[in-house]
Amino acid sequence: MYTVAVLALDDVIAFDLATPIETLGRVRLPDGRGGYRVVVAGPEPVVGAGPVRLQVDAGLDEVVRADLVVVPGRNDPDRPAPDGVAEFLRASVARGTRVASICVGAFTLAEAGLLDGQRATTHWLATDELARRYPAVRVEPDALYVDNGQILTSAGASAGLDMCLHIVKRDYGAAVAADAARLAVAPLQRTGGQGQYILRNRPTYQTATLEKALAWIEENAHRPLTLADIADAAGMSTRTLTRHFHAETGQSPIQWLTGVRIRHAQELLELTDHTIDRIAGQVGFPSPSNFRVQFAQTVRVSPSAYRKTFRPR
Repeated sequence: MYTVAVLALDDVIAFDLATPIETLGRVRLPDGRGGYRVVVAGPEPVVGAGPVRLQVDAGLDEVVRADLVVVPGRNDPDRPAPDGVAEFLRASVARGTRVASICVGAFTLAEAGLLDGQRATTHWLATDELARRYPAVRVEPDALYVDNGQILTSAGASAGLDMCLHIVKRDYGAAVAADAARLAVAPLQRTGGQGQYILRNRPTYQTATLEKALAWIEENAHRPLTLADIADAAGMSTRTLTRHFHAETGQSPIQWLTGVRIRHAQELLELTDHTIDRIAGQVGFPSPSNFRVQFAQTVRVSPSAYRKTFRPR
């Protein structure tokens, strides 16, 4: 049996805290034995979790021999970890203990220096901030979870469940993990990454330089546009336009155009019964095959799979 210490810091996200407790704590082996002993540990005996207060089982010094430490996110990831937490996490890794974060719990690991040079992910709303604040971290914004061997990170909310099931599979094999997935009423492995869950709302940029161009693309993305068309609408040369796009959005004008078309396609996939081929033409892709390739590269699932997930039945 593995001992799991779930770290409860003040302002912990209750959902993130409960995910490893419920998922790992209910794992059963073929002979009926439990697979994990789960302990809630922290530097304080009582912590806040949104509108509730939670009592902690053990202090950090009582779980130094844990096999796995899980770090849930906190509602305010900007808050520094309490004294002693970073040292506890670093010492755990030095002893060979696995450490895993859920959602913005990745910020706590990064603060402790444990993600430097490592691949990592977090909730899609926070991936840019994680990369900005900790440039030594190789952030993978589309991943549901990242397993570096000893250190794991997961995206937000239900991605923590995906990671926990992955840990069970790693520890006890696919059969035990499949039973745990059935108990959680969840797939053992989801299709695609968190790219499909990112809000398709129009990105906003505080840029007077590109404001006209971005608005024009939004209104004309369904047309067969070229770089020259966009430059003419913006009143710039293609070279100047491309330079401004890279500087202010990190993309080329054509990459931005493709993203707009995909957002429009997501809306049609969610709200209409139009065929995939028809939607491809409606939003401006030159062919259905090109649409499918571009959509899968961006959203990480096919248009059909996306519709099955998000189209109300």
